[in-house]
Amino acid sequence: MEFTSFLDYLHLEKKYSNKTIIAYKNDLQTFCNFNLEKFEQTNIKKVNYSQIRSWIVSLVADEISNNTINRKISSLNSYYKFLLKTGDIKINPLNEHKALKTKSTIQLPFSEKEILNTLNSNNFKNSFEGFRDYLILEILYTTGIRRQELIDLKIQNIDYSNARIKVLGKRNKERYIPLIHSTMESIKKYILFRNKLKNIKSNDSLFLTSKGKKIYENLVYRITKKYFSSFSTKTKKSPHILRHSFATHLLNNGADLNSVKDLLGHTSLAATQVYTNRSIEEIKKVFKKSHPRNKG
Repeated sequence: MEFTSFLDYLHLEKKYSNKTIIAYKNDLQTFCNFNLEKFEQTNIKKVNYSQIRSWIVSLVADEISNNTINRKISSLNSYYKFLLKTGDIKINPLNEHKALKTKSTIQLPFSEKEILNTLNSNNFKNSFEGFRDYLILEILYTTGIRRQELIDLKIQNIDYSNARIKVLGKRNKERYIPLIHSTMESIKKYILFRNKLKNIKSNDSLFLTSKGKKIYENLVYRITKKYFSSFSTKTKKSPHILRHSFATHLLNNGADLNSVKDLLGHTSLAATQVYTNRSIEEIKKVFKKSHPRNKG
């Protein structure tokens, strides 16, 4: 079965790398092969959830890890969402599916030293892309916004007089986040370079590619990984780790949980508590300083 339209969508619209697109294609082909062998069905547009469930059971029986199985199902789900968009199907057979449970892994934030070394390095060129990349990393770290929130920032979202930005979060919920002086200065410098771009195709978007188009998810990830690779040995180097670092560093320096919750755009404290995984030494300091039995 051909997936050309879907793979083109991943390449042209989602801007996924060739490696990622190949992984999607392999996952879909694997399911096609299973569906043909098990149910003698060649068109996976017509499958139901029980057939997908059979595939999951077979993957578990083959001792495939839950993480890998979830990734394969995610590929399939993306394909069905695409078919819904194009009108090829009316119902996504994975609508009610729940991901398999996986062991939670602790995502270590960057240290303050790693952040400072990266932002203070000479790796940023004196060019549009250099200033853009720097500002992307600085805003991610000094505001804690999500990658998609950063991508969707518009020039009119910057409130220069009050030194803050307006962010459109999940479920279209707006929030304002204060900007420190250095970030405000970085924005002004970047705008000067941005205004010199020719053929700007996305006039409102704050962050653009060198061709004048709105930036995309994969680009933000590549920028983060590129610059932090010189100063951090952590396995995970992503925009989310910068968000994690923002929250962790605020909490480590005395910010209260409710304030961090509001800055992150969380609706409940439970979501924010994920970022409270401070080091044992930090916890010991707080304990010694705060416990009533340890005073006097």
